[in-house]
Amino acid sequence: MFRIKARVPHRVLAMGLPTAWGAMAISYKLVCPLAQQDGLGARVVTSAVFFAVGTGLILHVRQALLRELRQARKVAGAAQRALLRPLPARIDGLNVAAAQLSADRGASVGGDLYEVIATEHGVRAVMGDVRGHGIAALGTVAALLGSFREAVHDEPDLGRVLRRLDRALARHLRERARDEHPSSGLTPDTPVAEEFVTVLLLEIGRDGEVTALNCGHPWPYLLSGDGVEPLARADPLPPLGPFPLPTDLAPVRCGPLQPGDSLVLYTDGVEDARDARGRFFSLQAALTGVVRHDPTTPQTVLRTLFTALIRHTRGRRADDIALLVLRNDRTTADRGSPGARGRDRGGCAAARDPQPSNHP
Repeated sequence: MFRIKARVPHRVLAMGLPTAWGAMAISYKLVCPLAQQDGLGARVVTSAVFFAVGTGLILHVRQALLRELRQARKVAGAAQRALLRPLPARIDGLNVAAAQLSADRGASVGGDLYEVIATEHGVRAVMGDVRGHGIAALGTVAALLGSFREAVHDEPDLGRVLRRLDRALARHLRERARDEHPSSGLTPDTPVAEEFVTVLLLEIGRDGEVTALNCGHPWPYLLSGDGVEPLARADPLPPLGPFPLPTDLAPVRCGPLQPGDSLVLYTDGVEDARDARGRFFSLQAALTGVVRHDPTTPQTVLRTLFTALIRHTRGRRADDIALLVLRNDRTTADRGSPGARGRDRGGCAAARDPQPSNHP
């Protein structure tokens, strides 16, 4: 009852002011003797009155629209914070930092997604990029993140996690197609049928071994004592959505993440950022400058990269930007037997799933 009463004055004010201004203009025209005269002075006064009333109405409508926009952004921001919930600073011995920027000026929502969860199978992370950005992409982000947060605990290998995400996306697109095109359904000509999502799945074991499945997403960068290099150079699978997943999913083994090493996951909005001359942002060059910091904490990496991006683009963003940094702060005792450093990451081994998948 209190909420209803609190909203009444705002609604009365929203309707009362335009009504009062309109009544004032009509009363002036019908009652005021000056409005009935045809002289130049009378016409000037009448025009001034109607101009003032029209200006007041326009300003009132503008303020109402701004209030609605602020409320919509507030709701969308709350939804985004619920979806991309703040990550803890430390997850199972990994130091974690993440941040996201929307391409929509003044908005806090976007089509990028990320999550890091400690499971009995290891620390599992996802980084994804939904086609499009802004509020329209929130539904797809919610469907994928909800599926990921359940699947990482239930499924013993990344292949099954990826299949769960693929099915969740397909269900979401079918439901969205029925809502937007109830008579046609999901057909090749339906705009929803063209939606796709790039997804990168990572698993970091207790020994630091990194396993990955990549569906059309940029490979992360590895920051180590040897410099900056891509985690892998294997060809990724197609993005989720347009094409079915292959029957046999072979996760890529990318070698160990040694203590002190970091992984930088990002969406393509980072490397697609351009300056006023059309030059692309060089993420690898920026990361090369970052590794000179001691220590290279995830917070340092994020702060340096976002500063460089904003300086490069002068605040103009054409696409959503998301960054996720994972640093291995485990001790040797925590890791168990360490893997051999120096594996050629250009030829990461593809490992078969330990158990055959029962999912289509």
